[in-house]
Amino acid sequence: MADKPSSGEILGIPYNFERPSLGRLLSSYWQPGKGMLVEKPFGIGYTLNLANWRSWIVLAVAGGLYYQQQQSAGGDPSAGPDEDAGEDGDGPVEVIVDDD
Repeated sequence: MADKPSSGEILGIPYNFERPSLGRLLSSYWQPGKGMLVEKPFGIGYTLNLANWRSWIVLAVAGGLYYQQQQSAGGDPSAGPDEDAGEDGDGPVEVIVDDD
């Protein structure tokens, strides 16, 4: 019985299930000669190349959107969506249907 390959591509998407080493992890996130997306050191798909300036813009935009979301939610990141349901009037509603 043949062994299954631990790395390769399926439908153009790379995968790698080899045991990652610290050197491979660090070198996969910092590849100066490559584009914005590089193959993940472990798992399926791509990850950001931190040596590319476009990756830092993506991280800054994502961080800004996250910060804006936390500020608009009242500043309490631990509050879930159901905890403030009674305050805004967005709680459960009873609907009565009258069949004539």
